[in-house]
Amino acid sequence: MIPTARPRDLKRRVLVPGALLFAFFLVFVLGAPARAQAATALNCAAAPSECGYPDATNTGIVTKLKVKKVIRIKKKKWVIKRKKLRGKKRFRFITRYREVDVDLQTIPDDVQSGPGWRWDPRGWVTIDTEGAVFRDYIVNGPVDVVADNVTIDNVRVYSSGYFGIAIRHADNTTIDRCTVGPAKGERRVEAAIKDVYGDAKNTTIRRCNIYGWSTGVQIYQGLIAHNFIHSPGFEPGDHTNGTTSTGSTQQLDIIHNTVFNPLGQTDAISLFQDFGLEANRTISDNLMAGGGYTLYAGQNSGAPATYNIKVTNNRFSRLYFTRGGYYGPVTAYNPDGVGNVWSGNIWDDTGAPVHH
Repeated sequence: MIPTARPRDLKRRVLVPGALLFAFFLVFVLGAPARAQAATALNCAAAPSECGYPDATNTGIVTKLKVKKVIRIKKKKWVIKRKKLRGKKRFRFITRYREVDVDLQTIPDDVQSGPGWRWDPRGWVTIDTEGAVFRDYIVNGPVDVVADNVTIDNVRVYSSGYFGIAIRHADNTTIDRCTVGPAKGERRVEAAIKDVYGDAKNTTIRRCNIYGWSTGVQIYQGLIAHNFIHSPGFEPGDHTNGTTSTGSTQQLDIIHNTVFNPLGQTDAISLFQDFGLEANRTISDNLMAGGGYTLYAGQNSGAPATYNIKVTNNRFSRLYFTRGGYYGPVTAYNPDGVGNVWSGNIWDDTGAPVHH
């Protein structure tokens, strides 16, 4: 007689594999954040791109493009006959890549006008047509944006003027893959990218390499993301800001940038209330170092309380000073402001929390 399992035995045989799956879930799924935290890379400031942060290797203009080519090769006749292959199955496909140079024209030497833009003989480019796309240029002078919905893509700007790229009463400007710095022989550009009048809406600045500045980026509303802002210039009397805002309650997101200021004054990232209340700012996942304080978080003394200032998951580096900035990592953060958040900010060299 063949023995039969009792109902309890059957239940046990079903539950044991389930218990193993549940244990796997606890250890390998719920435990993943802890393992990731334990494996957090340190000293990212030495080579930011190795930790996934922006630096000179993954920002700025592109001079070469990788072009994909798919090659179709017919399989041998006997293989096609034996397997009775039809259509695409008779071929095998190989993907190969090659690099081609990007055709970058120089303004004003090679060209002085194009769709939606023109070279002003006084020494700058004006983009004055709504929806214009200004792409693949090297500009020996500043760029003025005076129309809405303009895209600046893969452009290098050498500026000897006050601005590198100036946005003047223009909404929805997108600046992608730019390199902005001073003209040859100049020590710095005053403001590499600036919303001149503080009224531009939905400005986006991403994947730019910005150097040789007194102010790297100054906008009040929009997105600053995936940029490498570094190597400021200096003239006597300068206040050196990596990114700055001087008063607005429109949403501004400063996300995943590398901002280095080796000078012992002012900041890498700053929010000031010089001309109005600072609110609705997100500063997240940035790698930053230097300045007097590395971060000014918006609460000017005696000014109205900031609100919705979210400072999360940033790395503060001691690349230049043992305290991050000359005086410290952060100042002017108001923990009592409605919606203000300080969370997940760490020291780049140790992974220890940075306290406000």
